[in-house]
Amino acid sequence: MTKRIVILGGGTGGTLAANRLRRALDAECEITVVDRDDDHVYQPGLLFLPFGLAHADDLVRSRRRQLREGIAYRDSGVDHVDVEANVVHLANGEVLGYDVLVIATGARLAPEETEGLTGAGWLSRTFSFYDLPGATALARALREFTGGRIVVNVVDLPIKCPVAPLEFCFLADWYFHERGIRDRVRLTYVTPLDGAFTTPVAARSLAGMLQEKGIELVTEFNTGEVDGEEGKLVSYDGREVEFDLAVVVPVHGGAECVERSWGLGDALGFVPTDEHTLQSEVRDNIFVIGDAAAVPTSKAGSVTHFEGEVLVRNVERHLAGQDLDASFDGHTNCFIESGFGKALLIDFNYDTEPVPGHYPASVGLPLLKESRLNHLGKLMFSWLYWHSLLPGRNLPGVSTAMPRAGKRFEVAQGGS
Repeated sequence: MTKRIVILGGGTGGTLAANRLRRALDAECEITVVDRDDDHVYQPGLLFLPFGLAHADDLVRSRRRQLREGIAYRDSGVDHVDVEANVVHLANGEVLGYDVLVIATGARLAPEETEGLTGAGWLSRTFSFYDLPGATALARALREFTGGRIVVNVVDLPIKCPVAPLEFCFLADWYFHERGIRDRVRLTYVTPLDGAFTTPVAARSLAGMLQEKGIELVTEFNTGEVDGEEGKLVSYDGREVEFDLAVVVPVHGGAECVERSWGLGDALGFVPTDEHTLQSEVRDNIFVIGDAAAVPTSKAGSVTHFEGEVLVRNVERHLAGQDLDASFDGHTNCFIESGFGKALLIDFNYDTEPVPGHYPASVGLPLLKESRLNHLGKLMFSWLYWHSLLPGRNLPGVSTAMPRAGKRFEVAQGGS
């Protein structure tokens, strides 16, 4: 009997999962992908758009055209999931039954959760580059900016691509140097963390880079209000940071359809998920991939890619009544643009923080070190995204599990 697999979300996770499942299961299953529109946005490119290093038209492609032949696509929002009845209720009134449900609904920006953020000054003095309209508006504002204080503020965690706000600071430093007005621009990075990043070794390296580039670092700042009219951030403890232009990374939450589905999501709207098998903790026939999963790793595209192989294997095993593969280790890697045609690379997992060395082996890309090679790697990723990652192909030399070869683990343990 043909099994029905429904995938909620046609972004990175939903697309690569659908394509991998189609190839693995061939005609054994009916696969349907659901999303509210047909616009697949290459989100890593949003970082470059404000600086004129990418163009909006190049970042968007058709969702359905990224899917392999034989995969059905429904252009509709999702109202809710009835996990007891194994059905998905779409916003257009259609009801889809499933044998396996894959949730790939991503993370949702919620700027309205911060007092004042979407009020006076929104998209004229206060911006976010985490969506296409915001990044486009910010590009115009940066072109017109001639001097003053620019504040980059992370309101709260978790967020998509945690290194992106730091990258924005580094690219802004480069951008204003290129325009010859860097001495007239004061850059400040404001974070709720107690350091520049979430892990000690990487935090020290990145804080050092901020200092070298003359970018102020304000830590443990929990933003309670953004006053776009007066030009200031106000923390819950009463501290204030003034700005002429603010780049704010808003609060993130899970998809609204998850919040509307009784018993499916947690308090933030993300889906409780086994961190090694990617099976939901709600029902054994529900699996989760990408930003929608409540697992202790970064909400980054690389994580979604590394999750794909394990998720597909476990959907197959579930349908066959076999034990699941518990091998996903939280593997994450991120290129960090540092400006002036250079970038860093970090590689880590649930148990190992970013450390120096090389990736994926002793001869490879340098870790936690600026290089032109890493910058070229980041630029090349755009091509790999559309032609390898989304089609569900394995990348040569890149394993799902974090490689240990080439890493200097003694640095994380206090060595030199």
